[in-house]
Amino acid sequence: MPQNQIQPLLRRPRLVILLPLLLFFLWFWTTSLFSSPPPPMASSSLDSDSNTTPSNSSAMALPVIPPAKANEQLVYESLPCIRIYKSGLVERYFGSEFTPASTDPTTGVTSKDVVIDSRIGVGARLYLPKLSDESKKIPILVYYHGGGFCLGSAYNPTFHNYFNGFVALSNVLVVSVEYRLAPEHPVPAQYEDSWLALDWVVSHADGAGQEPWINKHADFDRLYLGGESAGANIAHHIAMKVGLSGLGKPVKINGLAMIHPYFLGSNKVESDSIDPAASESLASLWKVVNPTTTGIDDPFINPFVAGAPKLDGLASSRVLVCVAGKDTLRDRGKLYYNKLKESGWNGELELREAPGVGHTFHLLFPTSEEAVAQDRAISAFLNY
Repeated sequence: MPQNQIQPLLRRPRLVILLPLLLFFLWFWTTSLFSSPPPPMASSSLDSDSNTTPSNSSAMALPVIPPAKANEQLVYESLPCIRIYKSGLVERYFGSEFTPASTDPTTGVTSKDVVIDSRIGVGARLYLPKLSDESKKIPILVYYHGGGFCLGSAYNPTFHNYFNGFVALSNVLVVSVEYRLAPEHPVPAQYEDSWLALDWVVSHADGAGQEPWINKHADFDRLYLGGESAGANIAHHIAMKVGLSGLGKPVKINGLAMIHPYFLGSNKVESDSIDPAASESLASLWKVVNPTTTGIDDPFINPFVAGAPKLDGLASSRVLVCVAGKDTLRDRGKLYYNKLKESGWNGELELREAPGVGHTFHLLFPTSEEAVAQDRAISAFLNY
């Protein structure tokens, strides 16, 4: 595949998916939100064990799942996550719940929602810490949420609560991007929307953008990209696209925060054996969210294959890679770290592993010792 694969993102056709969707990553996402009981799936043993933290033993209630529609042909279901019907109807049972923007009474963090492109539904939730000096410029983090390209929302209470705590700790301005989801909007729609959001943020670099919080408080010498899981995948590809085409303004990406990145590959890695069934099902998920893919060695999901854009073109001067010790994706994250280190990329690189915990554990147990330690590491990275 030619080096400029990322550049045609905005020109690739979109196809409507009416195929079975979701197995492994939906389960991963669920076990990151619900600690007990685990979802009724064969691969549910991994994070139900690895994400058990005694000091955070309270669990959210599982959603109430209605019966399948009798007049619709069911193509796929993964409960308590999602159902997909042959007609194209998709029913999501969690991940899209809405909580309003607000001023958090505990942390003093204020949030607001902005529309970036009303035509296609791209937006963001902004988080501003309580500032003792209103004239102070602070780092800005453009963040892409995870969810296997098909679940999650910037307006979801899980992310909202997480960012209230994280922004108070890190003292950064966060732009949490709301992008379209597969299967209604197959890959590469998520990359397109994420690029559009970054372009909107950068339009404020001269202080004359439409959003006053960014104009007043964002330090564009400390502009960061980040995300967890599929969001980390998106952040990587956006940084690669910046390296290929630039940002249109004299602004650079100062750092890239890769949290439990979602990458695949036909090559086996040790962490695949943490849950072989879950690892195998990753390929099924990817082929459904991206029906035009060549498979799990598609450079979108495996950026290390021959023909993928060269990693030394990554447009970031610093990269932090966070992995979780009991995450099936752990060694894919480590491989990213090693391949970037060997590529000739000229930047500062850091790898951090949280032992004994699973994928996106920090969303399930945000006040646990390991979650706080990971957040402190990310905060230090952003405030370097």
